[in-house]
Amino acid sequence: MHNPQVPETLEGWSALHHMFRVRWEGIRSLTTQARKEMAMEIVDAVSGIRGEDGSVAFVHLLGHKGDLMMIYFRRSFEELSRDQLRFQQCRLSNYLEMTTSYVSIVELGMYEMTAKIHQQLNARSLKPGSDEFNRAFDEEIKQQRDRVKARLFPEIPRRRYVCFYPMNKRRGETKNWYLEPFDRRAEMMLEHGIIGRHYTGRVTQIISGSIGFDDWEWGVDLFADDALVFKKLIYEMRFDEASAVYAEFGPFYTGLQFAAANLAELLECRTPSL
Repeated sequence: MHNPQVPETLEGWSALHHMFRVRWEGIRSLTTQARKEMAMEIVDAVSGIRGEDGSVAFVHLLGHKGDLMMIYFRRSFEELSRDQLRFQQCRLSNYLEMTTSYVSIVELGMYEMTAKIHQQLNARSLKPGSDEFNRAFDEEIKQQRDRVKARLFPEIPRRRYVCFYPMNKRRGETKNWYLEPFDRRAEMMLEHGIIGRHYTGRVTQIISGSIGFDDWEWGVDLFADDALVFKKLIYEMRFDEASAVYAEFGPFYTGLQFAAANLAELLECRTPSL
């Protein structure tokens, strides 16, 4: 049964973020050749993850929260499990301390489309909750999924700067997103989305849902060629009602994306290139 108060979501890649701190004392004790060999072992381990299989990104994190972030987009949690175990078998993992991680699935929220489908089916005199209604609803959602497949299964953008953060919708005593009527939530999300569209071309945003998977409800990845756009976009969104009243933000992780083949540069304490 499709609850008219619950917006449908469409799901794509399974996503995993790993944040590591490098044990630099151990790394410095190695020869240059040993560091290169360890880096190449990691590169070989992820070399087959591309195209329809998914993608992987390496990010040099700025600040105290870690030195390296790896982002995996894969078809399933099974594949993420294999990737995680394969990485842990590599020698470099002995010189890395995982500071945190995040599990989610790339998601498209369907507030506007959910309301539209309900209106269309009601106009056809289909009774909500009936088998006929559910079959028709599922068929409409399938068509929408086919239409936005590229947004559900994107390649990780090869843009220099990356920002990741988790977030929730507030469920407090006085302000609770989930108790607002559907139409009111949809109105606020439309306003929220309009701000994001003003930054089309300057920033690529990928939202992943983590309800039931991790400690927050969504993960947000931003990719851009100019890091300043992160500040501008997130600051502007602070003023829309969906964020100002109902959003709670977790820790932010910001850094420079680099090519996997250049991991050895990071281990040599040089800023790796994209």
